[in-house]
Amino acid sequence: MLIGLVAGLVGLALGTFGVLAFRVSEKQRQLLDIDAEELALPAGAAEVLAIIGRAFVVVDTVDGVVRASPAAYAYGLVRGHTVVHKELLDMTAGVRRDGVILEKQLELPRGPLGQGTIIVQVRAAMLGEEYILLLADDRTEITRTEEIRNDFVANVSHELKTPVGAISLLAEALESSADDEQAVRRFAKRMHKESGRLAALVQDIIELSRLQGASVIQQGGPVDVNTVIAEAVDRSQLPAESKNIRIVVGGRTEGKVFGDQDLLVTALRNLIDNAIRYSPANTRVGIGVRSRDGLVSISVTDQGEGLTPEEQERVFERFYRVDAARSRHTGGTGLGLSIVKHVASNHGGEVTVWSQPGQGSTFTLRLPEMEGHDGGDDVPPAAAPGQEQPGQRTDQPTLTQVPRAAGAKERGASA
Repeated sequence: MLIGLVAGLVGLALGTFGVLAFRVSEKQRQLLDIDAEELALPAGAAEVLAIIGRAFVVVDTVDGVVRASPAAYAYGLVRGHTVVHKELLDMTAGVRRDGVILEKQLELPRGPLGQGTIIVQVRAAMLGEEYILLLADDRTEITRTEEIRNDFVANVSHELKTPVGAISLLAEALESSADDEQAVRRFAKRMHKESGRLAALVQDIIELSRLQGASVIQQGGPVDVNTVIAEAVDRSQLPAESKNIRIVVGGRTEGKVFGDQDLLVTALRNLIDNAIRYSPANTRVGIGVRSRDGLVSISVTDQGEGLTPEEQERVFERFYRVDAARSRHTGGTGLGLSIVKHVASNHGGEVTVWSQPGQGSTFTLRLPEMEGHDGGDDVPPAAAPGQEQPGQRTDQPTLTQVPRAAGAKERGASA
């Protein structure tokens, strides 16, 4: 009897404990379900955000990140479960306070280090009753392109005013000095010079605009680099002869490049004209060419005054001139090297400069050589000595010296 009574009491206790444990478990599950429902987005919101195609961040009542797209993390808007930028938190606070949709364009740091920025168009709005949605669209490239275009238009307007104004003043002076034959000749000579400068500036602007819309991939073809050099040198002979400057070409390459021959001739002619313009009279301009490691390099060396490191950083900018007064005297427009940079970029290449004050400058245009072309210059002689052509061996001294700035300088001066 006693044993049966004890067993019954133990069973009753265990049953009571099991019932209580089950009820506690049910209550906890219900609480978890309520929390899950509270964290859930409004019906259909997740599906819409997944296909919207823009970076998004959903925050709760305390600005904690409930959901964010990978692009939001890539843009640096979110780190972990926190909105990074105060400007975004100000927008969520404004939406929460006023219940209106806000839209702003913000320039935000791209990361915690460095000075890189990203420009985003942000739209903030309520999502349901408790959440706020931030939509962000990257406008960095578009904004910078617009700035470049606006600066270009402003620079063109400014540059055109100078020769147009000079021609207008000279015309008035010419009209008032009709009886003075010597003055008429002097003013007419100045007008001719200013009109030539205006024509060159307009031509460069047209050329630059054409380059920006040109498609080398669709319009290009195999181009013989030697032909490009010969044609560019021929077009530059007249200004060289006016200063008694010799143009000396060293080297030859059998490699070809894919591109537009006219554009390449224009780019190389601009480099040669630039070298002639800033070299003293009775000197030489050296041109060297080589092909190695899949690249064709054309170097143009002058004997001018050289460039400082600060000037080298800006020399390829539109309308930038190292010495504006000297450029007006020499007839420079400030667009020649910018055109060279665009041509090189359109052909998948680059243009670089080496210079030191008092030692002249060397500009090197590098272009990718056409793959599959039957030529031996792209193979170093040490690797395949038995495959060299006789012409390749004769120009090997130039091939080893021209790309190096000091060597190119020496070659250009003594060739």
